Amino acid sequence: MTTISPQRLASIFVEVADTLVDEFDLIDFLHMLTDRIANLVGVSTVGLLLADEHGRLQFMAASDENTKLLELFQVQHHEGPCLEAYHTARSVINADLSRAQARWPRFAPRATAAGFRAVHAFPLRLRKEVIGALNVFGTEIGGGFDDGDVQIIQALADVAAIGLLQERAISRSEILTQQLQGALNSRIVIEQAKGVIAQVLGLSVDEAFRIIRDYARSHNRRLGDVAHAIVNDPAGSAVIAGPGHPRAD
Repeated sequence: MTTISPQRLASIFVEVADTLVDEFDLIDFLHMLTDRIANLVGVSTVGLLLADEHGRLQFMAASDENTKLLELFQVQHHEGPCLEAYHTARSVINADLSRAQARWPRFAPRATAAGFRAVHAFPLRLRKEVIGALNVFGTEIGGGFDDGDVQIIQALADVAAIGLLQERAISRSEILTQQLQGALNSRIVIEQAKGVIAQVLGLSVDEAFRIIRDYARSHNRRLGDVAHAIVNDPAGSAVIAGPGHPRAD
């Protein structure tokens, strides 16, 4: 894992734990979590799945587009480390993808073709309750996670799960279901908005998402609201990008 100061690590834990705020934005929180963990582990990328009201995992966030596609592949084919971690409530550590075809016959070749050599998966859990799973993909065989790395990442996943469950407890039952369904709907619109920005401004999908997210944060707006505005008025994409972008003039 990339060397990190105790102060920086402490601030990340505080940030991950801080879910009890007004106008809590679930999508932005989950993207923040994947970004922070990806930065911690250096060259690795991170994806996250959450269970819906029926216990089925759904893609929610990833640190880049390539990882998002792998997470969607897991969901669509009901196979992969995230599903294993979710259903067993146990982490998957340093799995060598070149030797994992018997374990995940469809997922392992797909992940290898995407340039990854190792994968780790961590359940988002509180005691016996598991609400999702987090994947870390590495480009080195074996993944290079030692016991300390595993404990830090699992602790972050556990803190995130505790925060999400605590936030959910405030608005239980129907409101909880509506919130998760709303987050799923927002993610779909966000994916559409990323495509619009990427096409209009000639950017990669990852760059497009950064622009949308930066705009939402700087204007104190929800990601989903900004995405809806982009999808409903693609001509206004230049406003989102700002005058400094070469295609926004």
